[in-house]
Amino acid sequence: MSPADTGPDGPGSGTRAGSGTGPGAGSGAGADGAAGAARTFTALVNPISGGGTAWQYWQPVAGRLSAAGATVHSVRTTGREDAVERAERAAAQGHIVVAVGGDGLVRDAAEGVVASGGVLAIAPAGRGNDLAKALGVPREAAALAELLLRSAPTALDVAEVNGVIAPGNVYVGIDSMATRIINDNRWMPGLLLYRLAPVRAIMKWRAVRYELVVDGETRRLTGHTVIVANSGAYGHGLRIVPSAVPDDGELDLLTVGDGPRRQVVRFMNKVKDGTHVDRPEVTVERVRTVTIDADRPVPVCVDGDEVTTLPAEVTIRPGALNCLVPEGS
Repeated sequence: MSPADTGPDGPGSGTRAGSGTGPGAGSGAGADGAAGAARTFTALVNPISGGGTAWQYWQPVAGRLSAAGATVHSVRTTGREDAVERAERAAAQGHIVVAVGGDGLVRDAAEGVVASGGVLAIAPAGRGNDLAKALGVPREAAALAELLLRSAPTALDVAEVNGVIAPGNVYVGIDSMATRIINDNRWMPGLLLYRLAPVRAIMKWRAVRYELVVDGETRRLTGHTVIVANSGAYGHGLRIVPSAVPDDGELDLLTVGDGPRRQVVRFMNKVKDGTHVDRPEVTVERVRTVTIDADRPVPVCVDGDEVTTLPAEVTIRPGALNCLVPEGS
């Protein structure tokens, strides 16, 4: 039997017991983080992540965890609500919840884990894996299994937007239009799609009149993008907001003001080396709360998906997410 064939949550779920004896076995291991302590993991696997390879990617990791004496339950998720509910339930049982997928699944699993005060781990099996990269989470099976078995939880900040937990970033504007294009064209190769989508978004774009309430102060901005960043990384490996740090108790607000399309193209080209933040139309500041509204409907994207609408109220929740990350990340 593989480490993920049958399980405690009915058809389609999976389990493989190591030294544990079922749900709750190893409870407390997620909190103490002691090296060698028996741990129980519930892996939530997004079956469409990585072009449908996430389940296969997880198998050698799960095998190493089981061989080390851990208990591993592996479950295919069916959507956002399912992932949030399963994460919350598993975390409440004392299991370490492993998000096996991309940034969207990490977001959904984090929401459930935060609600239960549990521990999250990431197995980067998506196309972008931007939060995992920002945190230094390894993708190779042996290194990832070692991290899951030995690492102590680290308290990370999250943003909350209209009740949705965002470990990474919230963005409204050209970036969110590009994300909509990406999600509508999943059949294309990931890196190519992430490079073509912004170009297509720019071709049909016109500036938005935003109304922002920043830490209680109302502002109006005509511009192209508003980003509220916790990790600062998205877009398939780009550091869009380089100053953002996910454990400093603050959010970073980046805005891109109005200008011709060629200016937007120059901004995007400069993102690759981080000098885009020096452009005159760009502002960056540290904030704790931001409410975003606009003069027309614009997608609100949270870590790769449209999960809410304008107006979007974003707040910081310092240290709300306990996560297994490499030491010093």
